[in-house]
Amino acid sequence: MTKFNDLPLLDTILKNVQEAGYDSPTPIQAQSIPPLCEGRDLLGIAQTGTGKTAAFTLPMLQKLSGRDFSLTPKEPRSLILAPTRELASQIKEQIDKYGKDLKLKSAVIFGGVGQANQVNALRGGLDILIATPGRLLDLMNQGFCKLNRVEIFVLDEADRMLDMGFIHDIKKVIAQLPEKKQTMLFSATMPNEIVGIANRILKNPVRVEVTPPSSTVERIDQRVIFCQKAHKYQLLRKVLQDEGVELTLVFTRTKHGANKIVDYLNAHQIKASAIHGNKSQSAREAALENFKSGAIKVLIATDIAARGIDVQGVSHVVNFDMPVDAESYVHRIGRTARAGKDGDAISFCDETEREALSRVQKLIGLKLPVETFVGVAEKSVQDTRPPRPYRDPRAKPKAKPDQRQNSKPNAPVGQKAQPQPKKEDKSKVGYKFRNKK
Repeated sequence: MTKFNDLPLLDTILKNVQEAGYDSPTPIQAQSIPPLCEGRDLLGIAQTGTGKTAAFTLPMLQKLSGRDFSLTPKEPRSLILAPTRELASQIKEQIDKYGKDLKLKSAVIFGGVGQANQVNALRGGLDILIATPGRLLDLMNQGFCKLNRVEIFVLDEADRMLDMGFIHDIKKVIAQLPEKKQTMLFSATMPNEIVGIANRILKNPVRVEVTPPSSTVERIDQRVIFCQKAHKYQLLRKVLQDEGVELTLVFTRTKHGANKIVDYLNAHQIKASAIHGNKSQSAREAALENFKSGAIKVLIATDIAARGIDVQGVSHVVNFDMPVDAESYVHRIGRTARAGKDGDAISFCDETEREALSRVQKLIGLKLPVETFVGVAEKSVQDTRPPRPYRDPRAKPKAKPDQRQNSKPNAPVGQKAQPQPKKEDKSKVGYKFRNKK
């Protein structure tokens, strides 16, 4: 099968896919859609950027379409679990795009924002619910959502859920699902705990594995640049100015580090924004929208966004810090070379990150070409925000002196300040006098 028209999909869905600019399915779409349209369970093993979101959303839209009954409040017909807000929003966008004119109701719920609109959406009844585990469990515990009518359950990015500590939340959600349902599990890698969950929730599943686990996209030109840690900022500026980049996604290990990079680039007239867990949902959405529209060319992100950013035209991914977890490298660089295009992945490696680089090369089975950069010290590397003074958490807080009691007149130069006479406490004198009387 080389065309979407060869797949057993409704004409309306095929029309929406063509309007979105797609003519031929990716390998995981071609192998997943037919058995899913038949109602089979599926285990999909595919790296990021292979088109797996459409692989499960298109059959889901097909099965749920043609509803001739009213929706039940608080009881969605299908559930898609995603690890991050960005990925959940991305799935919602694809459902809206491919499900146009199908008259299906869908909603996305996640934390970091008020729950009022999400509760109202659940009360109105839903065909498709896309959710992150934490907020979903919160609304379930409050009685705003029940899962006993779920017909289709999708667990997306299962290994990422494990990395982010959601495994116990997932098990709680699974425990509330009905026994009879169609289930799909997608993961880039298959750790033992994910294998256990797959064996528990999947019944006679079709296994689709389009690439070996943890492999990297062949269209990505990968290389490493050795440098000193203090020179990474000017190296990043050089890459952005010399490489002819279009849209660049820069990954850093910490939220504070992401903010420092934004300050440095903005100080050198390079527009950039950061997206990480400390940002409000509105700020994250604004930064992502500006990046998609090209208003900013550089987006700095932590690993929480590694699988939640699906932006066409990302030409370069820069690992400002080598990832501690080697598998995160695969997910980071998978943000480029999407939809059949080429991409570049550049990793900065200082003397403390050689071991992390070795783990990455062992995982992907490839020795990356190496370059060396020698920079100079820059004053502008410093963070523009004033640093907080260090305070030992074990130290007792210092008592604030009373300025009125301790104030003393300044002594003339060369003379010592004379001690001030103590003021008589009249209240005590009166007290003694009354006692004597």
